[in-house]
Amino acid sequence: MDTNPSQLKKFGTFGGVFTPTLLTILGVIMYLRLGWVIGNAGLLGAWLIILISFAITLCTALSMSAITTNIRIGAGGAYAIVSQALGLEVGGSLGIPRYVSQGLAVTMYIFGFREGWLGIFPDHNPFLVDVLVFAILFGIAYVSANLAIKTQYIIMGIIVLSFISIIWAAYEGSMFQTNEEVLRFGSFQGSAENDFSGSDFWIVFAVFFPAATGIMAGANMSGELKNPKKSIPVGTLWAIGVSFVIYMALAYWLARSASEAELVSDYYVIVEKAAFGPLILAGILGATFSSALASIVGSSRILFAMGEHKVLPYSKFIAGQSANGQPRNAMIITGILIFATMLLRNLNAVAPLVTLFFLITYAMINIVVIIEQNLGLISYRPVFKIHRWVPWIGLITSVFAMFIINPSVSLLSVLIVFIVYWYLSRQNLETPFEDVRSGLFVSFAEWAAKHTWGMKKMQQRAWKPNLMVPVRDINGVKGIFEFLRNIAKPTGSIKLLGIEPYSEKSTLARQLAHLSESFIGKGVFSSWTVIHTAEFTKGINYASQALQGAFFRPNVIFLNLQEHDDYEKEVRPIIKESIRLETGVLLYVAHPTALLGERNMINVWLSDRQNNWSLGWDIGNLDLSLLIAYKLKTNWNARIRLITVISDPKEEENARNFLNSLINLARLPLTITEVFVGDFKNIAENAPSADLNIFGMEENLSFHFVKEMVYKTNSSCLFVKDSGHESILA
Repeated sequence: MDTNPSQLKKFGTFGGVFTPTLLTILGVIMYLRLGWVIGNAGLLGAWLIILISFAITLCTALSMSAITTNIRIGAGGAYAIVSQALGLEVGGSLGIPRYVSQGLAVTMYIFGFREGWLGIFPDHNPFLVDVLVFAILFGIAYVSANLAIKTQYIIMGIIVLSFISIIWAAYEGSMFQTNEEVLRFGSFQGSAENDFSGSDFWIVFAVFFPAATGIMAGANMSGELKNPKKSIPVGTLWAIGVSFVIYMALAYWLARSASEAELVSDYYVIVEKAAFGPLILAGILGATFSSALASIVGSSRILFAMGEHKVLPYSKFIAGQSANGQPRNAMIITGILIFATMLLRNLNAVAPLVTLFFLITYAMINIVVIIEQNLGLISYRPVFKIHRWVPWIGLITSVFAMFIINPSVSLLSVLIVFIVYWYLSRQNLETPFEDVRSGLFVSFAEWAAKHTWGMKKMQQRAWKPNLMVPVRDINGVKGIFEFLRNIAKPTGSIKLLGIEPYSEKSTLARQLAHLSESFIGKGVFSSWTVIHTAEFTKGINYASQALQGAFFRPNVIFLNLQEHDDYEKEVRPIIKESIRLETGVLLYVAHPTALLGERNMINVWLSDRQNNWSLGWDIGNLDLSLLIAYKLKTNWNARIRLITVISDPKEEENARNFLNSLINLARLPLTITEVFVGDFKNIAENAPSADLNIFGMEENLSFHFVKEMVYKTNSSCLFVKDSGHESILA
């Protein structure tokens, strides 16, 4: 079913936000539990409970107002807000349990309506009442949100009439009929359910607090508002303000109109004290019906939004719409969920989850604003500005309220959110919009850079191979793709530096981008760039010089020597400049047939240290060789063999002791050692076979020596020069 946006009915502030939010807050707790709250806590205690409850929701409403005036909020309300800030994984981890909990809330509102109905008509069949109410609710919501809003206008009229009944009673003198003084401070007697064995302030708070939730009822309609940036803040804050005044005034009327005994023991005291009780009963029915209607409409919009973003299986079906833009498929699924929960007949065990998922949502919205405020990004420019302490208060009080209401279920709720996040994070979701995660990660990186910039002497323990790989022949790099990946994996990085003259027909950039994505797909971070120059050597050296000022700069330049490379004019100047810039150098020369063989053995050659076998922190041009060998050993599941060739037979014991000490201090398990006496070139020709031989290099490394070692060892060779900033002993 295709959507024609022009046919979709859009709502204003009053109908789309203020009305559903107000009616959700003015719910059954106001009619049937406010008197009990006053009877236990007293008028001043009840006022304090109301004040704390509304302060928590007000802070969250202010945070929500700030964030909605800073983004293009789509369908889904709080789900859309969190998703656009922290990504679909976090948004979905909140949206999925919140959707289910809202379905449970609809069922509980239906049960509440049934209790009120049976109070008037006790002979009616309870299950039949539930089914008929559900059918009416579903029918209204299924037809359109417009019909649901119009229905809520009727319910608001009924609730207004119930307030007129209360005002009329006050006018007739209900507040002066009792001879008892106003109950300022309660004695917390408890309830009939616990035989009046007592309660405390926070127990009473936990009973009342769900009345103050529901501020998301309007935000859930975000996808069908004419101007959500204006309507959500204005409608929500007005609904909170009006409902707060009503609760405070109603508490005062009840405290003046009924005795402590009546307030504590009679849940229907407001019906009895009003001028016309049936209007109060009608208000109770209207409040539960409107809350159920707002929840069924809102929850279907959350499901629809998750379907649009492909968060759930069968998302295409879930995101299906009718000809007039109604999320009919999401509504059908929501209806099935609600009807299934109705069959349980008793939701007391899971009822706390509904309120607690509301509070987790509040906490997440405040976290989003805290992150946005502290990142300092220019993209955070909300039209509705709030003070920095507002989201902090909202976050702390939301978490506090969670654990006051039910600590064990709170932990279960948080666990459910984390489990859903873990599942979604493995689904490779494609976020269709920008979020702040990149800014968050960049801020962490900047923070780390600022705190480590002056610690250069202490960075050897944090060393990892960040390779810069010059490329002018893409096929040459593809041939050593796995070798590069094995050097860098898992925490290193590879920067592909394309070098070529400028040409509009060039495909090098596209090929490098594809290759970089392949590295990322294989678990190694990679980036790429192209420098347009006809001089290969200058292009690389200029890039190395330019990157010296960067904090996250390459620390090793990887040169893949190929047949077409001019060693003397191209490669040697690069090695010389890299040594000057204190950048490590790896010169790889592949054997024409053996390549990297079976990748089972790595030979690392150590130069003769005659008369200098002491092992200090400076072990010469050996650190990078051993670090690379260890990385390859780990990723290849290979073994390392340390080889040294000495000219004086008397030094053999010293050489062996040196190698064993080096293995011990460098923490190189299962490493083989070999000490040979004689001529280096002859030994190399008859050395134990390996898949890769690693040699140290000097600035004046000759091309003849490079080719000779490949020939004599009959293997691929890697020639290494330290930067001076790495240490195998760290």
